[in-house]
Amino acid sequence: MLTKIDVERFITDGYVRVEGAFSPELAATCRAILWADTGCDRRDRTTWQRPVVWLGDYTQAPFVQAANGPNLHAIFDQLAGPGQWHPRFSVGSFPIRFPTPDDTGDTGWHVDASFPGADSDANNFLSWRINIHSRGRALLMLMLFSDVGELDAPTRIRVGSHQAVARLLAPAGETGLTALELSNLLATTDDCPEATATGEAGTVYLCHPFLAHAAQINRGSQPRFMAQPPLFAAKPFEFEGKQASSYVPIEQAIRTALGK
Repeated sequence: MLTKIDVERFITDGYVRVEGAFSPELAATCRAILWADTGCDRRDRTTWQRPVVWLGDYTQAPFVQAANGPNLHAIFDQLAGPGQWHPRFSVGSFPIRFPTPDDTGDTGWHVDASFPGADSDANNFLSWRINIHSRGRALLMLMLFSDVGELDAPTRIRVGSHQAVARLLAPAGETGLTALELSNLLATTDDCPEATATGEAGTVYLCHPFLAHAAQINRGSQPRFMAQPPLFAAKPFEFEGKQASSYVPIEQAIRTALGK
């Protein structure tokens, strides 16, 4: 379970790091499955031809187990509230990042959208939407299935950017903004401190759904295996109309951003 200080940091910073959310052995079992699906030979670097290989969605038992440990479920209850999230029955997607000196063209700052609008293209997630109630999404989970150091393409995080994003989303109401529209406004988060999602295999970063983040190229020597699935919300989050003590941390962060 998270401490009171952990929860306060989640509200302020927009994320919390959970070490040992699943075991290194379980991570290795999952990596073996993923390696086979990359089409690459882990012992032959000449087969590592693509800088990024996208994989998913994985429903095999080791992946489901990794996303549903009892410690994670307890923390989901703390951050989103009991009954306000759905267990994961799969894990994906996986952007497997191989070592490369070249710009991969997919490292821009963004916030993940969570639901399709009336005008959205089902195959273009930049056209999907996100609204102030975070309809459909409780958390972004960055799940490390390999050890990730500073050179191994750790996801970049703009600390506290979720509060700036809440202020951008509020005027758009229920309709919200598309992921592309929101990405074009993220210059307001340029001054946020930056952190990176590093750690040993089995570490999970639980991020507020409004947190701005970005990929980067792998400057290390080994591929990075990470999943970035959402934790689905059972219902939209609220930030007004309830007793102050009944707001969960995801909602409290939005209320703080909006001066509630």
